Amino acid sequence: THDQEEALSMSDRICIMRGGRIVQVGSPRELYDRPASKYVADFVGKSNFFPGRVTEASQGRATLAAAGGLVIGGAAPVAMAPGQAAAASLRPEQIALSRKGEGLPVTVVNRIFLGEHTEYLVRHAGLGEFLVLVPRQAEAASGGFEPGDAGLASWPDGAALILGDD
Repeated sequence: THDQEEALSMSDRICIMRGGRIVQVGSPRELYDRPASKYVADFVGKSNFFPGRVTEASQGRATLAAAGGLVIGGAAPVAMAPGQAAAASLRPEQIALSRKGEGLPVTVVNRIFLGEHTEYLVRHAGLGEFLVLVPRQAEAASGGFEPGDAGLASWPDGAALILGDD
C-alpha cells in the first residue's frame, strides 16, 4: 500500500523500498522512532532535518555541528565518521515551544490549529524553518503563539537521530 496510516496501523512489519531496493524493514514503531536513514525518516511521518557535519561518533551515538555553531547529539543508527555530512532528525512532536527557560530563539512564521494539537512553523536564524507540534493541553497552559511571536524551541536530550546524508 502507499497509504502510510493504513500501513502503520495494520502491519506488524513494513518494508521501505527506494528505487526497487529495500532500505529498511521493521515494525511500524521501529521505522518511525529509529529510521536508519534520512530517506526513511522523511518517508514515514514528518521530520525536521538540520544538516551539518559529524564531529564525534562512537558506540551508536554521534554529535553533529549544525548551522550557526549549534551542536546536536543523538543516536546514530548506522556507523558515522567525523567529518561526514549528516543531518539531525527531529520529529515535530519532540520539540517544545515556550516563552521562558532555555532553548533556541525562534520566531513563529505560521500557526495551524489541528484539533488535538497545533502545528507551528518557526524560524531560527541559523537552522531556518522547521515544524513544531504542540499538544492542545500544553498550548492551553502557555497561551499559544501567533505569527510574529518570539519563542524558545527545545527538545529532550537524546530525541535527535543523527542520520547519514542520503
